[in-house]
Amino acid sequence: MTTPEGSGRIAPPTDYRLLLPEGWFRVRIEPELRERSVDALINRQFEGVDNAPHLKRQLRESLLAQAAAAFRDGGIELYLSLQKAGALTIPASLLVTLLPPQGGGQSTVQDIAARLSADQELEVSVVELSSGPAVRTRRSTGQPERPAPPGLPGSPEETLPSVTLDYQLPVPRADGCLLLTFSTPLVQIADAMVQLFDAVAASLAWVGGDGGHE
Repeated sequence: MTTPEGSGRIAPPTDYRLLLPEGWFRVRIEPELRERSVDALINRQFEGVDNAPHLKRQLRESLLAQAAAAFRDGGIELYLSLQKAGALTIPASLLVTLLPPQGGGQSTVQDIAARLSADQELEVSVVELSSGPAVRTRRSTGQPERPAPPGLPGSPEETLPSVTLDYQLPVPRADGCLLLTFSTPLVQIADAMVQLFDAVAASLAWVGGDGGHE
């Protein structure tokens, strides 16, 4: 992140914190850590299951491709839900991405909201979080952009409807925005899942910089 001209000595945050529910797994998307992290997730998810080598291999390839795409697009962190409801996994994901500035400078939340409102499929609003103003968008699709998280029945590449919630947060005193992208195929309980996503986004806190928390 770069400090805009004229900002003096006020430093931008150096990091952020998020509180995620118990049972969410961080997939390391950096090239040197990717395979080990994906293998750890698969071993955990298929613990005690020895008769599904094809499904495990297919899921591994899918997750590696997802992690590589996330890293290539500027992703910082990728989390997948391994939470359980009885014997079932509650599928959901969170991708954190650092977006470069648009148009050569820092955009306001009003600028971002106006730009996103051109898409009729998005529900766009400006919200105030404890970490600052953010643009919140919600959309439902029948063709998810990424494979469903592990734990779903059938192939991990299976096409399923999905609900996606995005939060764009301008980084204080810096160019660029932090993008939180939550997604779940559980459209039947979409509102409950969105409430969970909203709570995670509300937990974001900037770390470091002037006035930040360490």
